[in-house]
Amino acid sequence: METEPEGLGTREYIRTLRLLESCSIPELSRAVEYALDIGIHDADSIRVILEHRREAAVGLFSLDGRPHLKTVAVTKTNLSAYQTLLAGGPS
Repeated sequence: METEPEGLGTREYIRTLRLLESCSIPELSRAVEYALDIGIHDADSIRVILEHRREAAVGLFSLDGRPHLKTVAVTKTNLSAYQTLLAGGPS
């Protein structure tokens, strides 16, 4: 980080250390190691990694006991409606 031009690396280093206000040293260490492994070295990305690791896994919605939902069919979206919006709406 310190090799970045115009002192931006030092600023990112300090911002990364400030993440310790909301996480532990081991958490931050693991997040920084992961970020460096994937070629990332800015504080915002490291913060996103930390937040992602704290999120609970989303459970799948089971259709067991809900046979009436198995018959629901969702039609494909008509993309031409979006093209009309991009072109400025109907004339």
